[in-house]
Amino acid sequence: MKFIAPSIHHKSFTCPHCGVLARQYKWGYELDKASQGVYPESHVEIAPLRVTRCENCGSNCLWVGDTYIFPDRGNAPRPNPDMPAEVQSDYEEAARIYTKSPRGAAALLRLAIQKLMVHLGQTGKNINEDIAGLVALGLPQQIQQALDVVRVTGNNAVHPGQLDANDTQVAEQLFPLVNVIVEYRISLPARIQEMYDALPGGAKTAIEKRDGAK
Repeated sequence: MKFIAPSIHHKSFTCPHCGVLARQYKWGYELDKASQGVYPESHVEIAPLRVTRCENCGSNCLWVGDTYIFPDRGNAPRPNPDMPAEVQSDYEEAARIYTKSPRGAAALLRLAIQKLMVHLGQTGKNINEDIAGLVALGLPQQIQQALDVVRVTGNNAVHPGQLDANDTQVAEQLFPLVNVIVEYRISLPARIQEMYDALPGGAKTAIEKRDGAK
């Protein structure tokens, strides 16, 4: 499903509550007069407070000006439903903090990848070696590159390098990469296996004979 980050200027975006791309109805209050003696009469303070309501689930998001305030999970896409629980925990924590601490989010996503390696048949002790192990088993280049982007950016969050891990946009781009890795290495194989298992027994026997004769 297409992900559109929450924005007060969009008619529709991916709801942080339900994860569905849906119409978001908005209303709000804009203060355009001096605030009861706090400011001089000559000063005009504009402080728009807005709420958006999801057409799909009915939940609300809170905005101050153009800034998204609640729920507190940033603009990150929701985790792939097939993501292992311990990996998803780090992913969700990174989503909650990345607008406040991009470096912290990048480090957490690197940790999530390290935990994911165990589910992919690797040791989970050294991500670089684990990626090399997957490449030796035929890992496609695009997935290797996605893994290395998360690995290197997460490393730079702890050990500064050439990439700016303190950049919110850099951190934001890591979330869909983690989802893509899970989609390719966990979700897609599971769906293909399920469809293959549903084939008639005779067809599967013929396939096995064909491949065994090679």
